[in-house]
Amino acid sequence: MTAPHHPTPAPAAAPGAGSGAGAGVGVVRRPLTHGALTLPRPNPGAAVRLFCFHHAGGSHLLYRGWEAHFPADWELCLLDAPGRGSLLGEPPLDSGARLVDFFHTQLTAWTDRPYALFGHSMGALIAYELTRRLVREGRRPPLWTGLSSCGAPTPRSPRTPGRHEFTDPQLRDWLRTLGATPDEVLDDPWLWQTFAPVFRSDFALVDTWHTAPETAPLPVALSAFGGTEDTLVPRARLAAWARHTRRLHGPHMYSGGHFYLRRHHRSLARRITEAVTAARPTPAGSTPADVASPS
Repeated sequence: MTAPHHPTPAPAAAPGAGSGAGAGVGVVRRPLTHGALTLPRPNPGAAVRLFCFHHAGGSHLLYRGWEAHFPADWELCLLDAPGRGSLLGEPPLDSGARLVDFFHTQLTAWTDRPYALFGHSMGALIAYELTRRLVREGRRPPLWTGLSSCGAPTPRSPRTPGRHEFTDPQLRDWLRTLGATPDEVLDDPWLWQTFAPVFRSDFALVDTWHTAPETAPLPVALSAFGGTEDTLVPRARLAAWARHTRRLHGPHMYSGGHFYLRRHHRSLARRITEAVTAARPTPAGSTPADVASPS
């Protein structure tokens, strides 16, 4: 496997930056875009990489500014699905299997060191399916996978109209209730015609997603996160992830709805850091004892 190349200029130290335990905090690095990945704080010598996957209709901008709340020796890798961000000119994918294939290819060269996955809503489905695939293929699995505002897989229910089949007024009204889409996108005819195909493609992917039955719980630790006021994914659906892993932490609940993380990204970053650090091998090659964190 070829390690990824970071074609960035040498970092410059900000005033007051020095050496020692805090070294790197004052280092200024230019963001890097590489295919589907955006690295807001490139670090070729990173001890850990954290890959973050966005929600339906979203982009890597969901995680803008998060790098400031993680250890200096971590490298955050923010992913964009086709049809947005640096991949705006590519057609969106409306198949879960194809999107997982796409990200699997994009990440292959970047998993040459300890890494973790985190996804929100649709992004959590991607993170989970990637984890399953990497384990199944015998590749280096993530240390930990975080699943935000996403319920565990359930048996397929009778067919009902999906959100991708809503009329334009219905879809705009539904998005408005979530509160994550800017009003100008929903109200401006030109912007709506630009972004509506991405919304519909992503919702088609989520609404028709089918997860194959698990033969055994994943050996990778999972953490579930959600909002106390989220009517789409209540706590019980988050707790159901316990059936799919040997080690579930949470559910960790925060005040707010489906997009609670926009108000709690600092505390969420602390929980992610703690969970990944606990999952990292100790010098002796073992991992710390897994103790369920309080929700």
